Amino acid sequence: MPPAERTHAGPSSLSLLAALSLLLGQACWTAGSNQVAATVDSQRITLSDIELHEWLSRDDWPSAETAVRPEGWRLHALRQLIDQRILLRRAKSRGVEASSQEVEEAVRRRRAAAGDDDALERILAANGASVDRLREHLRRALTIERMIRQEASSKVRVRTGEMRAYYDAHEAAFSVYEQQLRLAQILVGESALSPIPNLRNDDVTGPEAALEKIRWIRDQLQGGADFETLAQEYSEDPLYAATGGDMGFVPLSAMDGADIRLRRAIGALRAGQESDIIETDGEYRILRLISVEEAGQRSFDDPEVQDAIREVLANRKEQLLREAIYEVERNRSRIRNHLAERLAADPDAGP
Repeated sequence: MPPAERTHAGPSSLSLLAALSLLLGQACWTAGSNQVAATVDSQRITLSDIELHEWLSRDDWPSAETAVRPEGWRLHALRQLIDQRILLRRAKSRGVEASSQEVEEAVRRRRAAAGDDDALERILAANGASVDRLREHLRRALTIERMIRQEASSKVRVRTGEMRAYYDAHEAAFSVYEQQLRLAQILVGESALSPIPNLRNDDVTGPEAALEKIRWIRDQLQGGADFETLAQEYSEDPLYAATGGDMGFVPLSAMDGADIRLRRAIGALRAGQESDIIETDGEYRILRLISVEEAGQRSFDDPEVQDAIREVLANRKEQLLREAIYEVERNRSRIRNHLAERLAADPDAGP
């Protein structure tokens, strides 16, 4: 766009350029975060939209530190936002929207990661956001995922012949060389953690408080409470609280280096059983043996093998469906990526 100081130029060139710019839908590039980076139909996406989307989508959220972004991060984030806009239009046309309960649960997880309500608001404000903006960001993402799941459930089919062909091509992958244990744990420690990994924002300090908490959890389990739910809400395990305590399969040989108290407790368990409280150096845990996978070749007729293959193939088809939906909706949209045009004209130019 011509510099502002060139207002003395005659009407023949500038007026023509301005008219063409309007006819082509050219967005004006102005200084600051309100620069238009793209248009999707009649909707504008600005640089501030890109920055907020990229920050709220980061894996290390809610870190308030400025990330060292790779070259081209704005273009990547902008492509995500363009896809989001066109998929939200598809979701709306089908009457699909995330429920308020889903959204509030997602907000609750972010609040727990931040520490509390005040900490969440401070972190959001420091990055130019608010709880309402976070809520809207999560609603959009959850709405798209709900739509994709609905379309996948109605269209994605995995046939037995496909599963058999996959098994024959990957037979070695279903050979287990040694016994493996699928374990889960609920962990409570004496020292404080920050950020607290569980959904209840529940953390105790000191041996007496830790012992009281793990005893309460044990009593809840004995009363029929769900292990996975208790782990997500109360476990202080920074790695596995979010997975409901599930640590996945552990080879038997990996237990050789574990604390003798843990090995004894695990050795006494049968699949589906939970241990009593185990104390190891200021930490208290309850272990659950989910299942045992014996060594040997797993046959195709094994229901767990078929479930695993079905999941792999269904995920592949769902990803292909997702990409096809993207392309269909792009074809139906009027998209103008002004940021890409600007960088193509001058790669060294900033936004």
